Amino acid sequence: MDFIVLLKAIILGMVEGLTEFAPVSSTGHMILVDDLWIKSKKVLGKYPANTFKVVIQLGSILAVVIVFRERFKDLLGINQTKSHSSRLKLSHIFTGLLPAVILGLVFEEYIDKHLFSVNTVLIGLTVGAFLMIAADWYRPKESMVKTVDQITHKKAFIIGLIQCLSLWPGFSRSGSTISGGVLLGLSYRAAADFTFIMAVPIMFGASSISLLNNWMYFTPEFLPFLLAGFLSAFLFAYLSIHFFLKVINKIKLLPFAIYRLLLVGIILVVFYS
Repeated sequence: MDFIVLLKAIILGMVEGLTEFAPVSSTGHMILVDDLWIKSKKVLGKYPANTFKVVIQLGSILAVVIVFRERFKDLLGINQTKSHSSRLKLSHIFTGLLPAVILGLVFEEYIDKHLFSVNTVLIGLTVGAFLMIAADWYRPKESMVKTVDQITHKKAFIIGLIQCLSLWPGFSRSGSTISGGVLLGLSYRAAADFTFIMAVPIMFGASSISLLNNWMYFTPEFLPFLLAGFLSAFLFAYLSIHFFLKVINKIKLLPFAIYRLLLVGIILVVFYS
């Protein structure tokens, strides 16, 4: 077993898990790690990097499902305890997903060919940071939507429209949707809950298609590295989600915006000095 490659798998899983649901852009971080480390598609040496990234993303998705397991049981109508009656329905989730799904399908080829680069990620990180700052500054003084159960279909659709910004690598799905939700009068926690729940079907669907297209790479030799990355992403995503949901109402979005701008500065120095 190549322990250096195994270590890389664990570290990349950690990067994915820590950044997938924080408003800092996991795609942007993965692209930057690839370029800073060994170059895209060579991060795991002879192993296919795209397949690996899909698998570790599934680890992050599993973490969300476990954290919000009671909510998903409610949405699917299989909650046996019925400790509370959820007003958030699958229709709200689909309404929020629709704009990004349509635009993603229309522009998928263009995005893959032209937008996955360090330069585009830096633009996404910067513009996204200013959107988050604007959300903190211009949000309604009093949140009109305290919990995710109070989200209307209209607000879900508008949040979905704003989520389309995340099709630009580096912008961040959670950064765009949480910012949009806060500007629409959602509390930070309600916006974050809706963002995380809405992420599961779109990420699971995209990952499933990618897995079907790359099933031939699941060889006995490659499986240990896939498993290491998957478990690493799951663990760090689980911890990251719990921490983020605990502090988001207190710290808001500004610290994440500052981090993004500092990261842009560091990358500019590393790549262009």
